[in-house]
Amino acid sequence: MSPEIRRRDGVIRLARPGTEWLSTGWNGGRRSADSAYNVSVPEGWARTDLAAYADERLERAGFEDAGPVLFTGVDADHARGARCGPVTACATAGISNPAALPMSPAGGTLPEPSSVEDSPTGTVNVLVTADRRLADGALANLVAVAAEAKAATLLVETGFPGTTTDAVVVGHDPDGEPAAFSGSATPVGAATRACVREAVQASLRARYEDDTDRPESLADATYGVSTDVQARVFEPSDGNDR
Repeated sequence: MSPEIRRRDGVIRLARPGTEWLSTGWNGGRRSADSAYNVSVPEGWARTDLAAYADERLERAGFEDAGPVLFTGVDADHARGARCGPVTACATAGISNPAALPMSPAGGTLPEPSSVEDSPTGTVNVLVTADRRLADGALANLVAVAAEAKAATLLVETGFPGTTTDAVVVGHDPDGEPAAFSGSATPVGAATRACVREAVQASLRARYEDDTDRPESLADATYGVSTDVQARVFEPSDGNDR
């Protein structure tokens, strides 16, 4: 059965029966489920009972299947899907909380833990599923492939590689044609890169159609961070130290 993307009452569902998912979002990790979700939350959202809230929203939308859930401050109307070869993807993209990564950091300190997990005011969330049976490492690597495609697209389109609350869910078909790898040079990897690029670009166009609230710099953004802390560089040990 081909994957299906459906949007209802602020909830986006990517469905394909019997999928194994790997999520980087809330309550993430691996799980088998028929669907994965991206839930749009209202402005000022401050719920902390996320499991109960997710159940409420899925029930209200009439989606009965359990599955991994992401949360976003982007309106579900701005979600866009894309298909290429064996891959289907869906993205929501908002950049009111950009996360800049300057290559010449000014120096600073690490952020306080509470300051980096605020409500998903913008968020770029990506759901991806492949009609292939991916090896364990290939499924994990697909997260990196999708995140890399998201970052590359955002850098060109917005100047930022991501936001403070981005998340990725990837899935595969445990009964599908086997695929040992998912890198950029493989059919699955290349299709994922194309799908994520197109879906993120289309969602950004939908979200910022009139450009009235699209930040052009970190100073223009309502929220956001810049990683100005600088790490100490060192050479690995040659193994002879005692």
